[in-house]
Amino acid sequence: MSSKRNTLALDSTSKAIIEQLQLDGRRSYAEIGKAVGLSEAAVRQRVQKLTDAGVMQIVAVTDPMRLGFSRQAMLGIRVSGDTRVVADSLAGMPEISYVVLSAGSFDIMVEIVCEDDDALIEVLNEKIRTLDGVASTETFVYLQLKKQKYDWGTR
Repeated sequence: MSSKRNTLALDSTSKAIIEQLQLDGRRSYAEIGKAVGLSEAAVRQRVQKLTDAGVMQIVAVTDPMRLGFSRQAMLGIRVSGDTRVVADSLAGMPEISYVVLSAGSFDIMVEIVCEDDDALIEVLNEKIRTLDGVASTETFVYLQLKKQKYDWGTR
């Protein structure tokens, strides 16, 4: 990903399509078309344009706990050297669900999803703390997930 962001101006119809899909990603193009005042083909074309431009993805969001991933944690990482190099290495690890370059106490924040505490310890000690440039880490273990939503709309 580049630090320079290419933005795509969205009209009210594209925003409405995104909001419809955020309510139900399986909603048919015909149903969306009725809600936003377009034909099924026009909705299909706009959705394709939005996904091709990287504005949105249509994905299935799972509950890690129900899939056997009982340990989740946020990890704050302090880096010596180029944070982008470390972030790229972290992004390649399957146990890490997202990587954020940040300002403040930590240079990088990552979310880790593992089967159990033993798996978390292994990821921390064998994969993350051994990376060149990782100076220190602080782990914030999730005790309970109260809210996780992806429907913030397009404001």
